[in-house]
Amino acid sequence: MKLEQLSQRAEELILQADALLATQHPSDFGDWVDGEQLAGFRSASLSFIERVFGREHPYFSEFDRGVVNARPEDARTGRGIMVAVLGELKGGWVITARGLVAAELFADFLDMAGYLLSEGYKDAAAVMTGSVLEEHLRQLAAKNGVSVTSIKSGTPVPRKADAINADLAGKDVYGKLDQKSATAWLDLRNKAAHGKYSEFTIDQVRLMHQGVLDFMSRVAP
Repeated sequence: MKLEQLSQRAEELILQADALLATQHPSDFGDWVDGEQLAGFRSASLSFIERVFGREHPYFSEFDRGVVNARPEDARTGRGIMVAVLGELKGGWVITARGLVAAELFADFLDMAGYLLSEGYKDAAAVMTGSVLEEHLRQLAAKNGVSVTSIKSGTPVPRKADAINADLAGKDVYGKLDQKSATAWLDLRNKAAHGKYSEFTIDQVRLMHQGVLDFMSRVAP
């Protein structure tokens, strides 16, 4: 989901808060707002904040704690948090601690894969680069509402990276050309992981390594 779409969704939630506040009415026990609308606003906002910032972010905990009762002050608290969220989105400051840590780890692994390539260890470099790509796809999936698990015999199991790749392209997270490239890289990784070392060359791994670096810099979670 692009930044403009995230901003648009935040604006929609602010309008939802305005509509909620418009239902304010007095009673013998003080002012109230519509309970059903409050529940909808709370659920939608928490889901959005979790997707964009993660459950560990203060926005999530503040909203979860501060928007509970069908009171005008709770609705105003929720609206204020969503206004702050919108400000961060429009300012381009959307980045999570989890994303930073992951980016640093990915960079370390890709650097290591580059070193292995320089030493001629194409097979290990292919496995390492492909593993980083797969985890990047899973992070993109988590941010864009694509499931990373499926249910088999009542138990959730990880989905194949190729299926996640297809779903991400289907949601226009990236284009068909990137999807095809990712499919080829994942196939190369699988060959290396299953000992089919004669089916690819070190030059192909170098191209894969550079391609994954470029892809991850352009298509960030």
